[in-house]
Amino acid sequence: MRLSRPNPLRASLIAAAALCTVHGVHAQNLVPHFSVSWHGPTVGTPDSLSGLPITEGDVLVPPAPSQLPQFGPAPAPAIFAKAGPFGGVFPPHLGLAAHPLCMGHPGGTPCRVEVDALCDGQSLLVQPNFPINSLYFSTDKYAFGFGAPIPPSTGSEAPIGESQADVMVNFATAAGPAAPFVGPLVGHTAALDGDGMMGASAFLYRGVGLREPSLPGPMLPDTGDNLDALMLRPMPTAAAWPPFGVFFSLDSAFADPLTGLPNTGSALAHGFQGADILNTPAASVAPVLYCPAPVQGLDFFGPGTDDLDALVVCENGVAGYQPAPNMYGWLAGADMVLFSVRRGSAVIGMPDSVFGLPICEGDILVRPIPGGLSPFPAIFIAAENLGLATTRSHGVAFSDELDALDMPTTPLFDCNGNGREDALDVRFGTSLDTNNNGIPDECEAPLIATPFCFCPAPLGPCGNNDAGAGCRNSSGVGALLSASGSTSVGLDDLVLTTTQMPTFKQCMMIMSANMMPPAPFFDGRRCLQGPLARFAVSNSGASGTLIEGPGLAAYSSANFPVFNWITAGSIFGFQTWYRDGTGPCGQGSNLSSAIKATFVP
Repeated sequence: MRLSRPNPLRASLIAAAALCTVHGVHAQNLVPHFSVSWHGPTVGTPDSLSGLPITEGDVLVPPAPSQLPQFGPAPAPAIFAKAGPFGGVFPPHLGLAAHPLCMGHPGGTPCRVEVDALCDGQSLLVQPNFPINSLYFSTDKYAFGFGAPIPPSTGSEAPIGESQADVMVNFATAAGPAAPFVGPLVGHTAALDGDGMMGASAFLYRGVGLREPSLPGPMLPDTGDNLDALMLRPMPTAAAWPPFGVFFSLDSAFADPLTGLPNTGSALAHGFQGADILNTPAASVAPVLYCPAPVQGLDFFGPGTDDLDALVVCENGVAGYQPAPNMYGWLAGADMVLFSVRRGSAVIGMPDSVFGLPICEGDILVRPIPGGLSPFPAIFIAAENLGLATTRSHGVAFSDELDALDMPTTPLFDCNGNGREDALDVRFGTSLDTNNNGIPDECEAPLIATPFCFCPAPLGPCGNNDAGAGCRNSSGVGALLSASGSTSVGLDDLVLTTTQMPTFKQCMMIMSANMMPPAPFFDGRRCLQGPLARFAVSNSGASGTLIEGPGLAAYSSANFPVFNWITAGSIFGFQTWYRDGTGPCGQGSNLSSAIKATFVP
């Protein structure tokens, strides 16, 4: 049920009320839009849609062609909007004039277009006494969380360099203002991965095409990406400019007290401050100042002394920013703005205006409460309630930093339509996830895969028959190809495993839409004919095994000609070719049995 804002003064808010809701009904999955910081290797990489080099000011979506979260390995993200002019018409841009000078610069070298926060102005309209169950966020690589490191969370992923490109979802947070450790549940779990591949914590969930891991030490270079801003948008509008425009902030120029590195100063380069909220109202026009920093209780100690680092906006539909006169003033027609501040901001450690607590980097803040305890922002949700460590509660030198934030009206993934994020269903045991891929088992697509191309007598070229696998090799049995996961292109979770090969031998999976009866091929039988697609050469290792997947569909679209792309409705055969210098027939190589897979949406 959608609830509109009560506001007798502005009839124009009726349309906006349909966009900013209290409880979103079940809808299709959302599309993550995000940016990356200048430190990571994706900066300078050609995107997967237009081939344009990615910058730290671009708004990105998961890799083309699907532009949806997927299992890896995956190509680079696609560009939804460039940071500024680039000499083309598509994609659109945010209007940052310094962008042409930053096109093509490599990751690890700063340039003055860094975007720190994103929102489309259509976030959840928060109401009192309603716990918040769909709060998504990301932290930088210096965050470590607290409590038991139950994977996947900041506590489990940060020590292995796998957290800073992930998106976490809170368990269940009391409506603000919520002081530290105010129920109903404290903590978070991962909802989205950076690269969509299984890391050292052995948990697999869909990714956005970023690079992981990143070395976790504070003075070590970033070998992976940092997801630095986030907005989650419905699929039908993913390719359209948001109706209220794109809200964002840029970067201050002060130094990070943890690393000693200066920030990029992208805000000042464009005539703004790093704690200002900007808005590009239409595609490819210059941004305008939506809300100056002092209105939010920032830059109290001077221009550029604070840096707004995460942003949630529910725009009321009236031009300009109408600040809430008191807590929950947005229910009477004001705009709702929630935010966090970057490490090194002068406001950190100052007493907030509602509790008098020292402000920390992971807190979700609102503008100062009139007549409150201080002139500084009010803590709306304390960082501890999200499972983030702070100086005030955990005795650490620096609090965990909230790098990106969104509060959409519907969950990111809700395959069973119960109104709760799938990751939370799995975390709390209301859904099973026996294959540990982050998708509730009741939502898994079917596995439509048929094994074939076995080697019963008399097919073995030299009597090396094996009726249950490919033709016998030097290990005494034939290599066997098996399938797990599903044949859904959207989930892209098919895993093909070849076992019973000789150990430490080069091997390679081949794929073709053209299957044929077994034909002699070295020591084995081949059941695929051209045009063949070849996956990367690998090694069978100590177990004589090759695993390909998940991410086969994404890999095919990034590496193969279009006729060998795995798409819904396509049927492909798979077989593994491997070296075997001491094989029974003396021909130097052999083949596994094969799998025929029929792919569905």
